[in-house]
Amino acid sequence: MDGAVSERKVLPQWASRVQQSKIRLLYETDAKGIYDDELIEEVGYALLARCESFLLANEATSGRAPCPVCGCVITHGRGKQEILQCAACGWELSWDDYFGTIQHKQLSGAAPVLDLFRTFVARFPSARTPQEGMLLIDTLIHGYHWNLTPPSPTRPVGVNLIEGRLGEVIDFLDELTYGAGSTPGTKETRAEWLERSRIVRCWAETRRIMVPVRRDDKSTAS
Repeated sequence: MDGAVSERKVLPQWASRVQQSKIRLLYETDAKGIYDDELIEEVGYALLARCESFLLANEATSGRAPCPVCGCVITHGRGKQEILQCAACGWELSWDDYFGTIQHKQLSGAAPVLDLFRTFVARFPSARTPQEGMLLIDTLIHGYHWNLTPPSPTRPVGVNLIEGRLGEVIDFLDELTYGAGSTPGTKETRAEWLERSRIVRCWAETRRIMVPVRRDDKSTAS
């Protein structure tokens, strides 16, 4: 009986955002032309776990909540006082309490972000070389949420994946280390990122979101 009661009180657990220090070290190593397989895997699988949590959390908010005990999907109507109950194991919790583990945790996004995360989850484990793994990480962390009317980048998905506030994550990605040995393709992604990060700073400014202006880009301050 005690075990059953305990299971009913279990809250969903979501993977944490990845430490900046790990990603910084990965790029510093890559810039020297050194492929550290262990570090690539450590960072890549930490990002993968976060992506999986993000995808599951979005499934939950759309009405298909995974049971945190056995993983079975619980269909629900998202009423605050609705009690979610797993038919397979007996776990139960109010949707209000379940949603409380998701809200304000950088675990929401629209279809383009979900597609980006699904692609990474599908491809990273089967990367054939360290270079391929590095490129997949690089593409993922430099992605964006998009405003479709007109098409323009808004928040970077890095804030959903990497520890820190929005401005801190933008600055962190702006300042990653690149060098002669960097994996081919990463410098091109960086150039696109820097152009888009200027747009995002302007977007944030119009919405009074505190994102610092880059020290070398005063043109975004108006």
